Amino acid sequence: MTAAEAILLVLATPVLAASGYLVLLTLLSWRPRPPLPGPPELRFDIVVPAHDEESGIAATVKSLHALDYPHELRRVVVVADNCTDATAARARDAGAHVLVRDNPTLRGKGYALAHAFEQLLGDGAPDAVVVVDADTLVSTNLLRAFAVRLDAGASVLQADYTVRNADASWRTRLMAIALAAIHALRSLARERLGLSCGLKGNGMCFTPAVLAAVPHDAFSVVEDLEYGIRLGRAGHRVHYVAEAHVYGEMPSGEHNSRTQRRRWEAGRAQMVRLHALPLLVSALRTRDRVSLDLAMDLLVPPLATVVALTVVGLGASLGLSWWAGHLLWVTWTWIGCLLGLCAYVLRGWQLSGTGASGLLGLCFAPAYVVWKLVLMLRRSPQKRGEWVRTRREGEAP
Repeated sequence: MTAAEAILLVLATPVLAASGYLVLLTLLSWRPRPPLPGPPELRFDIVVPAHDEESGIAATVKSLHALDYPHELRRVVVVADNCTDATAARARDAGAHVLVRDNPTLRGKGYALAHAFEQLLGDGAPDAVVVVDADTLVSTNLLRAFAVRLDAGASVLQADYTVRNADASWRTRLMAIALAAIHALRSLARERLGLSCGLKGNGMCFTPAVLAAVPHDAFSVVEDLEYGIRLGRAGHRVHYVAEAHVYGEMPSGEHNSRTQRRRWEAGRAQMVRLHALPLLVSALRTRDRVSLDLAMDLLVPPLATVVALTVVGLGASLGLSWWAGHLLWVTWTWIGCLLGLCAYVLRGWQLSGTGASGLLGLCFAPAYVVWKLVLMLRRSPQKRGEWVRTRREGEAP
């Protein structure tokens, strides 16, 4: 083996580990048969954190009022957090109970949720609290699907979170496929393995007991990821509810997509720095497979990074093979990585339900990967806990 081959093999090892992990999840991502719900008995509060959402909050509240669950056993609570528009009034007119919060120092979704939980979980608390974003529509079976798992002993739940406007542009189609891979594929596999699917920020459900045991003091820009890690370390896994869906709106234009992606990537990078190695060390010491999987999820780089490394490594191996006059065996390692990533992406496409238009959208994937890599190299100006609202499509700048 030449020195160049040895270097390529060393470089391939972490990429092979990442792609192998994704392939394993892909193979375990078939859908289970959902449990049959019983008669509705549990009481739910559905919390909608909102910041300047007057244009769409009524549609979200109406979607929640249309749930297939008795009206007397559910309540919609909108948290109008540091709003400068008519969000509170529109929510009340649509039939929601409204909590108005004004705190110019402590701003952001995490603070809004902490405020809501503090207000709702005193005397007369519901049996469970659901969190739905302000730009979201939900499937009518949401609460029934949650209730059957709560009755079975689950304390933290996550519904399937997908894209509401997948056909708006090639970006939203790619986002639908990406979220299907992250939210559905990975979550289906983790549920089958008895692991934590993690929190996605939208379509979450908590019992008062777990919120009391692990207070929601997660205030970063990825408060869902942060709180899911804290729950896992405390021994609470997040159960995945595949048959219930929340549909969030995603930006279709480049500017709004850039703002959102930079915020998400910066928040995730912060969680990796703070929690990845401590989670891994703790998991190995205690032999806790939930914590080990949470650590793996943090340590595996974003798909765009893994794809870029694979393409570069494969190109270098092919170039070295051409120079040597024969195909080097290390090239097959890189080919295996690429095939594994293709299987992962195609399973995400299948789960996304985007059909032929989704396959067409995948033609833009190379440009999207380059775009994401450029964004990841730039630091986000986002402050901890600050609301940065992504402009909805059709709104005036």
